[in-house]
Amino acid sequence: MSADWRDDGVVLFDMDGVILDGWGTDDAVHSRALDDVLDERNLRVPGNLRRPLEAYEYDDDFRGACEELGADPATLFRAREERSARRSVARLAAGTRRLCPDVDAIGELAERVPVGLVSNNYHPTVEFVVDHFRLDAFSFVRGRDLGPEGFRRRKPEPYYLNEALDALGAEGGLYVGDRATDVIAAERAGLDVVFLRRDHNAALNLDVEPTFKIESLRELVELVDATPPAAETGRSRLGSSSDRARFE
Repeated sequence: MSADWRDDGVVLFDMDGVILDGWGTDDAVHSRALDDVLDERNLRVPGNLRRPLEAYEYDDDFRGACEELGADPATLFRAREERSARRSVARLAAGTRRLCPDVDAIGELAERVPVGLVSNNYHPTVEFVVDHFRLDAFSFVRGRDLGPEGFRRRKPEPYYLNEALDALGAEGGLYVGDRATDVIAAERAGLDVVFLRRDHNAALNLDVEPTFKIESLRELVELVDATPPAAETGRSRLGSSSDRARFE
C-alpha cells in the first residue's frame, strides 16, 4: 500500500464478532430492559404483546403492540434501548464478553493507516468497549444512535460508515465485518470489504461477495501492505484480482 493511499484511506472495523467475541448482545438484555421500562411506567403487558416489545427490531409488530398498550412507539422504543445500553455496559463491565485474541493487530495497522470502529451496537456500548479495553488505536468510534432513527440508519445502510469517512477525511479504504449486512453497507459506502470468518459465523453462507476473506485480524497487516494504490480517484475499490485471490 502506497503512502498516497495512507493520506486518504482508512481501515474501519465492525465490533461484535470482530473486536468482541460472540455474535452480539444477548436477547435477555432487551427482555430485562423492557421489564425496566414497564415497571417505571406501571404498565402490564399481556403475554401476546411481550415478544414484539422485547425484540430488537422497531417494526410494525412493535408499533402495533405499543398501540394496543396506548404507548407512543418511538418513546417506548428509545426508553427500552436506553435501558438495553445500560444493561449491556454492566454485563461487559462484569466480564461476560472478551476481546478477540487477535485485536492486537489493530495497533500495528494504526501505524500504517488510520483505523476506526463503526458498529450497529449502541453508541454508549461502543464507547464503553473502547474505554474499558483501552482500544486507543481507533481514530474514530461510532455506534448507532438510540431510538428509531438510529435503528433505521444501521447497516446495511451506509450512514455511519459515510460519517466515519467524512470525519476522517478519507476517500476510500477497507471495512472489516463478519456478516452480510457489513458487506452490503461497505459496498454502498464505496469501501472494499474484508469478511472475517470466525467460529460464530463459520457456517454462514453469504449471498453477497466480499472483496477479501480472512480468518484472523493479523492477516490484515499483510493485506494492507499488499494492496496497491487505487487507479481511480474518490471512494474507489482497492486491490487487484490477484491480491484478492491471495486472501480467499
